[in-house]
Amino acid sequence: MGSDPSEITQGVLVDTPPISPVPPGVGGTRVGFIGLGSQGGPMARRIADEGYPLTVWARRAASVEPFAGVAAVASTPAEVGESSDVVGICVVADADVEDVLLRDDGVLAGMAAGGVVVIHSTIRPETCQRLAAEAAKQEISIIDAPVSGGGDAAAQRRLLVMVGGEDDAVARCRPVLEAFARPVIHLGPLGSGQVAKLVNNFVFTAQVGLALETFSFAQRLGMDRVAAAQVLAHGSGGTRASAILAASGFDTTGLRQAEPLLRKDVGIVLDVARAAGVPEPAALVELARNTLSALGNGPKAQVSPKA
Repeated sequence: MGSDPSEITQGVLVDTPPISPVPPGVGGTRVGFIGLGSQGGPMARRIADEGYPLTVWARRAASVEPFAGVAAVASTPAEVGESSDVVGICVVADADVEDVLLRDDGVLAGMAAGGVVVIHSTIRPETCQRLAAEAAKQEISIIDAPVSGGGDAAAQRRLLVMVGGEDDAVARCRPVLEAFARPVIHLGPLGSGQVAKLVNNFVFTAQVGLALETFSFAQRLGMDRVAAAQVLAHGSGGTRASAILAASGFDTTGLRQAEPLLRKDVGIVLDVARAAGVPEPAALVELARNTLSALGNGPKAQVSPKA
């Protein structure tokens, strides 16, 4: 699933335009889902609630238990592919996505021509492109659709989904995505969704450091942190990161747990920039390094390629 700052705790939500209701089981589309953790589980549940025939698979038996009587439980990823027209993947990292798709009993081993795989994990854009080339040999499409908002947002059908891929494949999957998303933003070709999510997480990481410094500075000036948070929430200086810190009671436990994933995503987005010949944004990089150092309780973080 990659790191989603919104999963850390509740924050401020931006209102978005309403979407059209999704008719139950639009077009009889059969949906599969792999990755039923704190993010993927609520997404899959919403798909089932909308009336789509759903097949799920997970490495741990406990992950599929909540879907008893709601979805078919496959014994392998290939069985998910065989039973589905659209398969969502919401696992942690590049290697995990590759495994469930390309292993001998992976999704691509079972999926019929014309199927679409939706990668919700936050991974490298080039990984999506490499997997798409493999899938194309079987006339299967891949789109990338990383998410932001957390499990609660998925359950309430207000998850942000950032999509990259061919227009026709995205259009086919949009009704399924709208079962849990508001909005669904199509950003361009395959990999565009990953770039958007990585930039989002990069900026959020920088903002966390800025928020930590801001509250510390305000406290040294004699301000109460809660009062400072209220000012920021209603003033022009507020950020999502400051809202999340305030909502947690200034407890950084969740952020510290997310530090390895934030470090991974910052490293990936800077790799993407280097490959494209785009200079690093020095101010953001410095803020992100400070954040990762503070959250990791170690020396100044080295935000470097393959971090």
